[in-house]
Amino acid sequence: MTRPEPSNSIAEAPRTVSLAALVVSLAPRTVPLAPRTALATRAVSLATRVAFAVAVGGGLLSGALVATAATAWPLAAQEGIALPVGTPAPDATVEDLEGAAVSLLDVAGVTGGRPALIEFWASWCEQCEALQPQMDAVRERWAGQVGVVAVAVAVAQSRRRVRRHLERHSPGYPYVYDASGEAVRAYQALTTSIVVLVDGDGRVAYAGTGPEQDLVGAVEAMIGGA
Repeated sequence: MTRPEPSNSIAEAPRTVSLAALVVSLAPRTVPLAPRTALATRAVSLATRVAFAVAVGGGLLSGALVATAATAWPLAAQEGIALPVGTPAPDATVEDLEGAAVSLLDVAGVTGGRPALIEFWASWCEQCEALQPQMDAVRERWAGQVGVVAVAVAVAQSRRRVRRHLERHSPGYPYVYDASGEAVRAYQALTTSIVVLVDGDGRVAYAGTGPEQDLVGAVEAMIGGA
C-alpha cells in the first residue's frame, strides 16, 4: 500500500525546538527528497519523528516510537503511550495561532468539567491524516458535549504552516501551538497521532496512537455510550 506523502518539508523545523531543528535539517542529506520513493518518504517521516522524540525526551527513544513506523496498534488504550489511565490531566501553557498564551485545558473545556479529546498533531504526520475521519466523527456526534483540540507540535512546522493547513482543511475544532513543548512533555507524548481522552473529573481515561485507534468507541466508553 502506498502511503500519502507528508504535506510539508521536514527541512523547515522551527527555531523554538533547536535540537529537533538540527536533526531534522540533516535528514534530507541522508534521504533524497526528489524524486521521492515510498521508502524515502517513510525514512523522512521516521527521521522527523526521531527528531521529535529527541527534542521532548532528552534523546530517549521509546519502544512506542519505533513501533509507530511498522506496527498496527490495538484498539484499546495502549500501555506505555502518554500518561497512564487515571492520571490527573496536567495543564500546559500553549499558544493560539496568533501567538497568545492560552491554557490547554481551558481550550479543551476540561476546567469546566467537560470531557475532552486531545490529539498531538503535525501537518507532516501521515497517521494524523488517517485519523482525521474519526476526529470528525467524534466532533460531529458529541458537539458541545466532548471538547476536541489538536496540539500542533513545534517540530518541522511553524505556526504559519498550521494556519495554512487550517485554511485548506477546516476541522471545526481548535488547534493550539505547543511552541515550547510544554504540552508534549506534560503528556509524555513522544510521537504524533497520540490521542488522550480526559473524563469529566479531569483524569486520563484513554491514551493511544496511530490510525487503528477506535476513537468513537473510546469516547463512548468514557461517557457511557451517550
